[in-house]
Amino acid sequence: MPTQIAVDAMGGDHAPDVVVEGVAAALKSRPGELDVWLTGPADQLSVLVAQLDPEIQAKIRVVDSPDVIGMDEAPAVALKSKPKSSIHVGLGLCKAGKADAFVSAGNTGAVMAGALFLIGRLPGVSRPTAIGYFPTLKGTTILVDVGTNVGCKPEHLVQFARMGAVYVEKVMGADNPSVGLLNVGEEPGKGDDLAKSTYALLDERSDLNFVGNVEGREVMNHAADVLVCDGFVGNILLKYGESLASSLPRMIGEEMHRLQMTPEAMSIVGKALSGVKARFDYKEFGGAPLLGVNGTVFIGHGSSDAYAIKNLVLAADKMVREQVSSTIAEVMSA
Repeated sequence: MPTQIAVDAMGGDHAPDVVVEGVAAALKSRPGELDVWLTGPADQLSVLVAQLDPEIQAKIRVVDSPDVIGMDEAPAVALKSKPKSSIHVGLGLCKAGKADAFVSAGNTGAVMAGALFLIGRLPGVSRPTAIGYFPTLKGTTILVDVGTNVGCKPEHLVQFARMGAVYVEKVMGADNPSVGLLNVGEEPGKGDDLAKSTYALLDERSDLNFVGNVEGREVMNHAADVLVCDGFVGNILLKYGESLASSLPRMIGEEMHRLQMTPEAMSIVGKALSGVKARFDYKEFGGAPLLGVNGTVFIGHGSSDAYAIKNLVLAADKMVREQVSSTIAEVMSA
């Protein structure tokens, strides 16, 4: 049976055109395996959908959602004042069991607040969390939390670790994934009170492959499959990583000109740089799952293009097929 994905057609800086284009690309790549509920103003969306191939049109259902929540609107206020928004309606489809997942590149706060209000948390989860992807020399490390929760307690970070480990195992295929605590030193006694207390709790757990503290200089060496920290630290690290994708090629380009390299040599270096840059590109991952809610919710980057939207939809599809949410529920209730 095809996975049912509800997509916020009005989410992102370039909606709805790139969203519809990305949805069409996702459906083409998974023929017969996906159906999409497209939420947004029906008059706009119907025109865009009508331009697609008939086979793709047949896999899309437009659900009229005349209200749109802007990127700069206060989440709680917008959800209450705009019950017919594309975010509210899309999450409502999940609550009603019509959709298996909801994805949006729109207002992150509104998606998070709406997910908590409409579909709720999984039993045993205090705070849902969003993850980020960090490329390393040995694959990809996930970073959790990346800004969803700024003021955290030690028990929250332990929950993040447990949920992150499930995601890495089910979606990324790592057997017995390692978990590290991002800290200012490797020794157990390092860090502030939050880090010290969290270390003690993680070290006690027999259900986690805890490898201890991880310093920032070891992140790129893939010190752990799952790196745990509070959202304040995580968001800073994630944004720094994203900046490398644009700043390093520029710096290397300036150096190549300084060295007066030949065009042929520059072309070879440029190809290598493109491969490295792709590892840091959020478009390759699509977006971040919101772990701990009673369903599958993915949040995309506000500047997502059609390629990013395609991967956002496909990432949600994979999370549904791997039954990540139900596995987290089992783990957290144990």
